[in-house]
Amino acid sequence: MSQPNNVDIDLSLPGGEKKVLLHSCCAPCSGSVMEMLHHNGVEMTIFFYNPNIHPEKEYEIRKNENIRYAEKKGIPFVDGDYDPGHWFEKMKGHEWDPERGERCGMCFEMRFVETAKYAHEHGFNVITSCLGISRWKDFAQVTAAGERAASRFPGMTYWDFNWRKNGGAARMYDLAKEEEFYQQQYCGCIYSLRDTNKWRKQNGRPLVIIGNDWYSHET
Repeated sequence: MSQPNNVDIDLSLPGGEKKVLLHSCCAPCSGSVMEMLHHNGVEMTIFFYNPNIHPEKEYEIRKNENIRYAEKKGIPFVDGDYDPGHWFEKMKGHEWDPERGERCGMCFEMRFVETAKYAHEHGFNVITSCLGISRWKDFAQVTAAGERAASRFPGMTYWDFNWRKNGGAARMYDLAKEEEFYQQQYCGCIYSLRDTNKWRKQNGRPLVIIGNDWYSHET
């Protein structure tokens, strides 16, 4: 097992707060973030609200992997509603936006608004997300969405810590292999699945099979 090189970073929450509600999209993206916060004694709760994930089988696999790691670390986990109908309604007219386009920003904000709402109702003044750790995401776009969502609730702050830095991005993959997390093959929504499969077909690669790929500590 490799030794994490990013856990001893001094983490100070905004406003001197002691706890944070962490929006998580999946175990691979959130794993190193959870590890870092846990090691530094930051009180956190995981909030899993991702109605964008399609199909439901993929959603359940990603959620259950996240629950598995949270339970291993003794971290509270909140299972948000799976309401894809609401997500499709919000994304109407943006079905053909490219990755990192306007639809992605809208999707982030929708999920962060629910995160901030839960935080406001349950005594959290700070929220953050692991979404920006992925190289496939625009960190500035994720942060802007989080700040807009937090601004809707008095006293709420979106913590814009860049989890990619200080070895965070590399640790994300090392931990995924150590824990043998599910290895999703597309961002999550039906449109990213469509575009991923289109690219695969054009390049002579097999289409995505839900539930087929897992990280391995041997690779």
